[in-house]
Formats: sequence, structure tokens, C-alpha cells
Amino acid sequence: IENMLFGMGNPLLDISAVVDKDFLDKFGLKPNDQILAEDKHKALFDEIVKRTKVEYHAGGSTQNSVKIAQWMIQEPHKVATFFGCIGSDRFGEILKTKAEEAHVDAHYYEQNEEPTGTCAACITGDNRSLVANLAAANCYKKEKHLDLDSNWELVEKAKVYYIAGFFLTVSPESILKVAKHASDKNKLFCLNLSAPFISQFFKEPLMKVMPYVDILFGNETEAATFAKELGFETDDIAEIAKKTQNLPKVNTKRQRVVVFTQGKDDTVATVGRVTMFPVVDIDQNDIVDTNGAGDAFVGGFLSALVQEQALEECIRAGHYAANVIIRRVGCTFPDKPDYH
Repeated sequence: IENMLFGMGNPLLDISAVVDKDFLDKFGLKPNDQILAEDKHKALFDEIVKRTKVEYHAGGSTQNSVKIAQWMIQEPHKVATFFGCIGSDRFGEILKTKAEEAHVDAHYYEQNEEPTGTCAACITGDNRSLVANLAAANCYKKEKHLDLDSNWELVEKAKVYYIAGFFLTVSPESILKVAKHASDKNKLFCLNLSAPFISQFFKEPLMKVMPYVDILFGNETEAATFAKELGFETDDIAEIAKKTQNLPKVNTKRQRVVVFTQGKDDTVATVGRVTMFPVVDIDQNDIVDTNGAGDAFVGGFLSALVQEQALEECIRAGHYAANVIIRRVGCTFPDKPDYH
């Protein structure tokens, strides 16, 4: 089961702090969103680290998910492999240490042109606005890392592949190479819609990968934006899931599975037909912050998928993991899962 799960994405150090509405307004942020940093956000990073309570966590969407999958599985270690680009600096060292502590087999491409990427998580109440400064994460090079024999061997070892849509902004050619491999070998390739801006501004690379996608994840907002971009002419989430399932697919041995989460509302999934799966009840007062909830859902889901469990079971594991994460700051988890 070692290296059975393969993830590739943007390794980022999360810098999270509780802010107020004025802070969001000052930088033109929505309370619940994820965007890429622009010049106007440079000051945001300087300001957020000066806040009284700042927490640093190893993050990046895909890395979070594979870390949670590993946490759910517990033993053996190194079930998950992770590729991404970091800088040769203090933040990069923290990411390495954290990956090791999480027992993830991280193989970073290190370069010193750009510093390790960061993500400012601006928390207001139970909302989180994420601003990612990709920096080094943006420097991932297929021919300098993925194509190396020793690295590609790790790709070939895997049975399940997961990449967040965010990586489409960095190296679509790397995603395609992995996706085609999965499709050719009848393995499982999973992708996440990740954020509305991916469907809006990176639609072309997204649609190039879509025919290879066996399992597609997203939340209700991302699903709605995706549907709009593709001209589905419906805002019914079940209908969107069905239409997405029926988009062209290369490997016809497997029907595409589409999984859309909706916060506290039922998760919608195409398990045979479109089915609703209620999430675990939680008292609003127990929610600390929703940062990482989507990544956690995918992590839980992948942990069951790697163990070849039924889709219903994968969704149950996803709901459990998300429920644990939203009770804590950032994408962090207790020592062991209490999951049966």
C-alpha cells in the first residue's frame, strides 16, 4: 500500500489569522473565497503576520488532502506520495518537516529563484478568505522533476491519483501526463474544481484534462460556475452533476463519478444515479473555522478509495474528516481518527 496514492500540487505554508471586515474590505476580499495574490495584496502578507495570533501550518490544497488521507489510514506510513515545488528557505524547511511528521512521502522540487509559496487565510467568524502567493509553487517544471526516472517510478507505483484544480495554473502538462497514465492503466484519476476562478480563467486546460477524470470533486459554488462556463443552463446541483458525469471520457471502463459538497447541506454524488448524502450534524458553535474542510473531505474520501471501499463508504469517510477539521483552526487534526 506504500505510495499507493499520488498527489501533485502547490505546497504552501498557511498563515492564518482572525481578521475583521475592515481588513477584508481594505484588500477587496470576499469573506468566503480563494484567489491568487496580485500586487495589491503584497501589503496583506506583511500585515497579517503582525497580527496578535498568527498560526503557521503546512498547507496547499492537494498536500492537505493527501496528509488527511494518510492520517485516516494511520498505518502503514507513506501511503501517499506528494510532488510540488518549494524554495530553499525556512518556510520550505518547515514544509519538509511537517510532511515528514504527517508520514507523507514528499518529493519536492527545490529551486532558489522564488521563495516557498504562502497562503494567507483570513478568518472572519466561520468564513475563510484565502489569498495564495504561489511564488515557488509556480516554478514546478515537468522536465526537471516529474520526468526524472526515479520520480516517474513513484507515479507508476500509485493506483489512485489526486490533483487539485489549482495546479492547472502551474503545470497543466504535468497533470495531463499523470492523467493519461492513469487512464491507460485503468487506474483512478481524481481532480478538484478547487475555485470558481479555475473554471472561469483556466477553462481550456481544465477541459483538456476532463476526459481523463474518473472522479471530480467540487463545492456548490464551483459547480455552479463550472455549469455556467459550460453553458449547462441549469442551477440545479443534481442536474449539474449528471451533465458533468456525461461529459466525454477516454477510459470507458469506468463511469465518471461526480461529487459536489454543499457545506452543511447534503453532498450530491453520481453513484449510479444522482444521490444525496447527508453530512454529519454539527452544532454551529462547535465550528472553529471552515478552512480546509473541502480538502479534508477529499482526504477522507481518498483514504477509503485507496482501500477499495464502496463509494458510499468513501463519502462517509469524507464527511467524518471534514467534521473533525472544522472544529479546529486551519487544516489540522488530532493524533488519531476516531472513525469506525
